[in-house]
Amino acid sequence: MSARAWGVLFVLCGAIFLEGVDVAMLNVALPSIRADLDMSTGMLQWVMSAYVLGYGGFMLLGGRAADLFGRRRMFLTWLTVFLLFSGLGGLATEGWMLIVARFVTGVSAAFMTPAGLSVITTGFAEGPQRDKALLVYSGTAAGGFSIGLVIGGLLASADWRWVFFAPVVLSFLVLVAGAALIPRTAEPARKRQNLDVAGAVAVTAAILLLVLSVERATHAPAVQTAPTFAASLALFLLFTRIERTAPAPLIRLGLLRTGALVRADLAGLLFAAGFFGFQFIVVLYLRELRGWSTLQTSFAMLVIGVDAVLSPTLTPKLVHRFGNARVVLGGLLLAVLSYALMLPLGPDWTYPMMFPSLIVLGLSFSLAYGPLTIVATEGVGEDEQGVAGGLLYTCFQFGAALGLASAGAVLTAATDGTGPQAVLDGYRAALLVPLVAASVAALVGVLGLRGRVPGRAGAGAPAPASGPLPEPAGTPETARPADIPR
Repeated sequence: MSARAWGVLFVLCGAIFLEGVDVAMLNVALPSIRADLDMSTGMLQWVMSAYVLGYGGFMLLGGRAADLFGRRRMFLTWLTVFLLFSGLGGLATEGWMLIVARFVTGVSAAFMTPAGLSVITTGFAEGPQRDKALLVYSGTAAGGFSIGLVIGGLLASADWRWVFFAPVVLSFLVLVAGAALIPRTAEPARKRQNLDVAGAVAVTAAILLLVLSVERATHAPAVQTAPTFAASLALFLLFTRIERTAPAPLIRLGLLRTGALVRADLAGLLFAAGFFGFQFIVVLYLRELRGWSTLQTSFAMLVIGVDAVLSPTLTPKLVHRFGNARVVLGGLLLAVLSYALMLPLGPDWTYPMMFPSLIVLGLSFSLAYGPLTIVATEGVGEDEQGVAGGLLYTCFQFGAALGLASAGAVLTAATDGTGPQAVLDGYRAALLVPLVAASVAALVGVLGLRGRVPGRAGAGAPAPASGPLPEPAGTPETARPADIPR
């Protein structure tokens, strides 16, 4: 790749790193925010839930907007919104101000993230070149989350407001570099009229209600969550009907008949559910049962970030030799092993006793996350790359919400009493949630391996060593940054 292509990739990696850091830093700053703004537990959880709602609810619309209105334009515009509302969150003096800022920040990430991903999937030639770019990109995302845990602990120990101000500086640097490096491309004016407004409203409302239902499942009675689940289902059915008749649908339903894409999205949902549920339980164990500080807990979880090093170095070699499907399956099986190793959790486990589970989880993430991204976008037409990326990230986000809600629900139900042993029994029961999720994801991975097309790297055969595949025909929007002269 040319120096300009590497520059574009680093800009996009900076944005996804920013998104990971932002989420992780907020996680460890919540206790300080509660104390300063005098927020109740119910209101505090909305600081996280508002972001999840905005991110998960608008992701599909964000992906389609990138396809229709220009990936560069959507990326830079919504990165600017992300920058502004992250700073406004740091200026909040009331809980509701912070919640509104987090919701808009989540919406901006929902438009920015699929736009950035589709710049890669349309700008780098399908094959080894794109695979390398995606694996570097996914490793950076994971590294941002892991590093953010430590940075958040350090910043929150000084003042929680720096957790919001720090991303402003990084956002500005990424914005300036992106404006200079991401190539301008012509977008046909006729596409501006092709947005399926009815479908966008229906699916966005459906996803918002579904994520809201999952988030509320742990702290609201079933009589309150059931209507939102039912309304979400009804809106999904309405969306399907709209897409069947729309002249320019938001999501072409035929795309959902692509087996590899559906399996990758489903495996990604389950993998995210297990990962976030596991992390939630382990952090509670360390903070509440063991009495570890925020910074100690952050450093303990840092080892999971080994995937930031392995994703761009080891994983491409494994994909080249064994293919994406086998590497994904290996990662999912390692996740099962990681969660199983933590099941005998004791009341006084030392860090060396927890280390095998945590390091194996980092290895699992490095093998599964990047190749899932490749499989979910491979073979999709360039005019639908934004939608494909939006589908994948919607599944990741919904999986995270589902895993957190499920683990929290099991923890609450299984904790019979207030003593240390009762709490520990609750943690052990809740750890079954990520184990089950990873096991089902591994079964999906087995189906993907059985359904591979011989000779095709993305489906399980080794990638060709001769170089990138021929570039498919496309509009000026698909101009590849890898071909821009030095």
